[in-house]
Amino acid sequence: MAPTDRMQTAETQERGQRGGNIMEGQAPCCGKLYVCRLCHDAEENHQMDRFKVREVQCSACLTVQQTQQTCQQCHLLFGEYYCDICHLFDKDKKQYHCQPCGICRIGPREKYFHCEKCNLCLAQDLQGNHKCVENVSRQNCPVCMEDIHTSRIGAHVLPCGHLLHKAYRCPLCMHSACDMQNHWKEIDKEIAQSPMPTEYQGAMVKIMCNDCQAHCTVPFHVLGMKCTSCGSYNTAQDGGLIQLQQPEQNMEPQQHDQQ
Repeated sequence: MAPTDRMQTAETQERGQRGGNIMEGQAPCCGKLYVCRLCHDAEENHQMDRFKVREVQCSACLTVQQTQQTCQQCHLLFGEYYCDICHLFDKDKKQYHCQPCGICRIGPREKYFHCEKCNLCLAQDLQGNHKCVENVSRQNCPVCMEDIHTSRIGAHVLPCGHLLHKAYRCPLCMHSACDMQNHWKEIDKEIAQSPMPTEYQGAMVKIMCNDCQAHCTVPFHVLGMKCTSCGSYNTAQDGGLIQLQQPEQNMEPQQHDQQ
């Protein structure tokens, strides 16, 4: 059996795009407003618990209200899809909430099933046609040792039943273990189709490339930061966001007193 993509989390595709920057959720940890938890986690030194979000603010009328799909004041639709468990607002991508997984998945639901032993959603063509490994999705990726179950990076189901992230890196030096050019092109396309919310469009970040060891400053994006030296997305963020100041408009020249 060839490696097959497992189900992706809905947040793999969320990345702050909700039909426009039309609402912000209040982080229960720090009380700050963010378009999505990924933007919060990139800027703060702690992680936001999506399940504890209780209030959102409409960006049109600024009404603070309980989390819901439509603004109670101006009736603006916050998202074509809304999960009242994960508090996920997004465009309609046939998402559904999987109760055993505990998170939202990208569907459609009828094309996937939840394997009770593996404890994750798999494509229907794998039903009765894969090797089960108990709670396999709750194990970390054996290459990068990072979480697979809630990861925004897709994974492969190997013939042995174990999972690996799609992005292969050496566990010692983090260098890409194979030719990733096609994968980088896929990320290019996804980023081009997924503009960041307005308040992050001018944000920059310092990165270090794991492939060529270059240090550079690039635009921030929750999908990934591209090395300007070699084009790799196998990069690590070095520090917080750098917010570029907008140039002041209609600046009047300074008047000097005549002596």
